[in-house]
Amino acid sequence: MVVSQEIELSGHIIDSGIMTQLFDKVMDMGGNFEILVFDIGKEKTDPSYARLRIAAANRETLRFILSELHRLGARPLEVKDVHVVSADRDRVSSKGFYLTTNHPTDIKWNGEWIPVEFIEMDCLIVMDKQTKRALCTPLSKLRKGDLVVIGEQGVLVHYPERPREQSNFEFMHGTVSSERPSITLISKIAREIIDVHTKGGKIVLVGGPAIIHTGAAKAVAEMVRKGYINIVFAGNALATHDIEYNLFGTSLGMDLSTGKPVMGGHRHHIYAINEIMRAGSIRQAVEKGVINGGIMFECIKNNVPFVLAGSIRDDGPLPDVITDVVAAQEAMRRHVAGCSMVLMVATLLHSVAVGNCLPSSVKTICVDINPASLTKLMDRGTMQAIGIVSDAGTFFPLLADQLEIQERGNK
Repeated sequence: MVVSQEIELSGHIIDSGIMTQLFDKVMDMGGNFEILVFDIGKEKTDPSYARLRIAAANRETLRFILSELHRLGARPLEVKDVHVVSADRDRVSSKGFYLTTNHPTDIKWNGEWIPVEFIEMDCLIVMDKQTKRALCTPLSKLRKGDLVVIGEQGVLVHYPERPREQSNFEFMHGTVSSERPSITLISKIAREIIDVHTKGGKIVLVGGPAIIHTGAAKAVAEMVRKGYINIVFAGNALATHDIEYNLFGTSLGMDLSTGKPVMGGHRHHIYAINEIMRAGSIRQAVEKGVINGGIMFECIKNNVPFVLAGSIRDDGPLPDVITDVVAAQEAMRRHVAGCSMVLMVATLLHSVAVGNCLPSSVKTICVDINPASLTKLMDRGTMQAIGIVSDAGTFFPLLADQLEIQERGNK
């Protein structure tokens, strides 16, 4: 027995590729569609509207198809209020709870549409009756008595559309460049950074230790000093080797000026950690003159917050490292709120972690020498990212040069 349901979509659903994705998903999942109404916007800024009948061989298949289309912004013709159920234990919800995407989302509550705040992927939606706020909530933060949205009824996803304003990039299609960065590409990134900086937006760096190993630390420190990097997320390794370089001129025992190993250099990163332990923290080491340059030095001097998230393989770790992963995750969430752009460079795990916390509206550039790392990030849902295959030592010095050139040109 064939079953069907009518749905509708509106917005820039043609040039953003949403209709093509919808058709593909329906056919790939064994369903059929019939276009009932298709009003195409006449001007560039005019929205389009489509109403379709989706059919499948049984209700279970239809339910799965409609769930996928829901994530593209499709909705039933009649939208009812969300269904909520009170959590009876901390960190435990009733079955069938709604799981968020990283796209802007609204819920219908008492006949009104309410935006979901702090949206990120793979979380629950909790409704606060007193404040009439809908909050995107990780399962780890769910508390007994919280009103959790169950199912997709009354939930509306705003799938990213092609931006109408002119931009150097389109941060929505998850493209990966297989070329090493040319001056043209770096110039576009620099213009985007300057534009965000001029408008007062926050730019986040998610960085791995290869930034230090490849000799890019000076370029990154310069960007921090000039205000082009406003928050730094990293692990123990980036901070440790940045400080090692400042104290000993080495990174993992390698003299960065010659590229040759130094006698006894394998001890340097532990010696560096020991000196920060002796000082009490990175900030105290800067204030006491123990370290006088580098990325962490510039963060302290320019009041740029940083979150160092620990892992089981860390040496030390430094006293500033957050060893509780849930606490580190919460610290990152606090800082990414309201950010405009994220640079993810040479760190797959941190990039995926931060990408999971980002709304799809945040411009994201991911740089890694391994193309598979870029693909994995986008496969995990950070489809707004632009991937660039390059090492940090090539990328950052070129970017710092282009920022300086364009600074002079703007004066």
